[in-house]
Amino acid sequence: MALRLNRYSAWDGTQNTELDADQIMKALSDDLMEFGDLQQAMRYLMQRGMDTENGDNMRGLRELLQQLKDERRQRLERFDIGSTMEDIRRQLNEILDMEKKTINDWIDRTRSPDHAQEFIESLGEGLTKNSLPGEASAESEKNSYSDQLLSSIGEKNYEFIKNLPDDSASMINALQDYEFLNTDAQKEFLKLINHLRKAMTQSLFKNICRMIDQISEGDIKRIKEMVKDLNEMLVKKIAGEDPDFNSFMEKHGDMFGDSPPQNLEEFLNQIQQQMSVTQSLVNSMSTDQQHQMQAMMHGKFGDPDLDNELAKLAKELDFLNPQGKEYNFSGNEEIDLLAAIELMQEMSKLDQLEQQMQHAQYNGKVDNIDHDMIRELLGDEALVDLEKMSSMLKTMENAGYVRKEGNKWELTPRGTRSLGQKALDEIYNKLKKQSLGNHAVPEEGRFGERTEESKPYEFGDPFHLHMPRTIRNAVDRDGSGTPIKLRSEDFEVYRSELITQTATVLMVDLSWSMALRGSFQSAKKVAMALHNLISSAYPQDSLYILGFSAYAKEIKPYDLPYLQYDDYLLGTNIQHALVLAGKLLAKHRQGTRQVVMITDGEPTAHLENGRPVFAYPPTPTTIGKTLRAVKNCTSKNITINTFMLDKNHYLKAFVENMSRINGGRIFYAEPQNLGEYILVDYVKNKKKRLARL
Repeated sequence: MALRLNRYSAWDGTQNTELDADQIMKALSDDLMEFGDLQQAMRYLMQRGMDTENGDNMRGLRELLQQLKDERRQRLERFDIGSTMEDIRRQLNEILDMEKKTINDWIDRTRSPDHAQEFIESLGEGLTKNSLPGEASAESEKNSYSDQLLSSIGEKNYEFIKNLPDDSASMINALQDYEFLNTDAQKEFLKLINHLRKAMTQSLFKNICRMIDQISEGDIKRIKEMVKDLNEMLVKKIAGEDPDFNSFMEKHGDMFGDSPPQNLEEFLNQIQQQMSVTQSLVNSMSTDQQHQMQAMMHGKFGDPDLDNELAKLAKELDFLNPQGKEYNFSGNEEIDLLAAIELMQEMSKLDQLEQQMQHAQYNGKVDNIDHDMIRELLGDEALVDLEKMSSMLKTMENAGYVRKEGNKWELTPRGTRSLGQKALDEIYNKLKKQSLGNHAVPEEGRFGERTEESKPYEFGDPFHLHMPRTIRNAVDRDGSGTPIKLRSEDFEVYRSELITQTATVLMVDLSWSMALRGSFQSAKKVAMALHNLISSAYPQDSLYILGFSAYAKEIKPYDLPYLQYDDYLLGTNIQHALVLAGKLLAKHRQGTRQVVMITDGEPTAHLENGRPVFAYPPTPTTIGKTLRAVKNCTSKNITINTFMLDKNHYLKAFVENMSRINGGRIFYAEPQNLGEYILVDYVKNKKKRLARL
């Protein structure tokens, strides 16, 4: 088997994002044949994607969903979410180690009076910044007082550090009122507090902390005012009033970055998502870490009024109920708190995107998938695949294959012809591979396609002069020499195949068993291919298509793509189908009239007083009425050729009986070869060559 090579290149934004309309139709054809529903066929195509001969491929939603799941799995296997608390504990330990070292230095040096004065002088500005009682000036204090002062402070802080709670949250709360002796330790602790403040802010308002690098007292004041105004809007909303969101945004809009919320509902939805993200972070930790995280995130602004406003906001937002989700992280890579919140935002987006893509798999509405989120999480190539899906119907509409009627897309006549041509090409390609062809018949005529044989010209023949034979006749009569003199009896013309005019009724079994055995799609393809063949190659012929199950009904060519089997009506009503076939063929007085029946079962229904009567096994009444319909067709010189797709006893017995009455031929065919049998038989019987003497 030859391998198709695809050429890939790095995405540079110039690649074509539209597929070829003919390639789309080709990819849709099998599902259209199977289900008879353009929307369903489009959904299946979007699910599986498509590969084209020119390499202009499109990944489907299934493959994109798998990529999304891989992205999620990689994050879960990479990070250790518990390390968030471990990172905070590590920072605390480093801060405490610095502080303990300074405390020990204080205590050790106060025990050596010779160095006490020198040590106090070395503290200088640091003592002042830490608000030590009195002025630490060695010049103004006596050595004895210095010793007592340093010893008292050192021992007091030593006892404080020694008695700190074990858990990180309680430790941080205790250290917020602690006066550090080590200025570097104090700076690192303030950085940690700022980190927690930003995390707490981001847990509610995702864009605010991006606007603020260090949360200052002024920032806290602005956040407090914003939360207070938000609470007032929520109170009005709950009371049924219409809050003035525009005034709120005029006052606070600069806090929300480049993509501020456009209305209160959007703003509340953003808060809900952020609360859910933070809750997911907590849910993904151990029970002990969950308690510590919740305690750690509370009251870190150091502003009772802001804490009170945030408590009000949480109470008013209870109706949002942000449950969050638990993720099972199993990696080893450590991650800090802000990065963990960012990671949870990504995980939340992956969940949202997965939900959007899953919905699109079943409703076909790929435009509802967030394009920006696709690009951010899955990359530019995934976005191109999505844009190809979005543009498929428009591409086919521009090519004239489909049109929109109301809210529904349907095939145009051109689209139906394209589908039939595809079915015809598929059958002919099989014929080429299997070396099947037409069988010669012994008669020659003067109409139709020209052969390489010749005959003497007669009045009325097409004047397709066979020049070599004509000149040879003149030379044989007069001998060689010039000029050659031609007479009318010298003329020979090419023989032509006689094309007979044919009226055909194709009867297709629509009973549920056809679909159950996998025969329905093949029968439908044959109907479309035969219609396409006759309309293009034999336009003088007539083709009618009947579908039959409990009833028989005529099917117009433009309805063929939407033809479906009956999964709720029981019965194979061949009698009704033959009655309708006889009426349709009665319009044609000349030429060949034939019925081509495709079925996988014997007759199990007949009409009585216009209503179908079903029975299995077939009753003598059903068999008798059906055979009377066969005799009626036979009396009108209508040939019935039957293509059986099953060999059960009842079907074989009935078809053999029918053939004895009508003289038509019987074929047994596998569904995958049905098209070759019917088309070859049709074309073979079209080309009968009539001898002219």
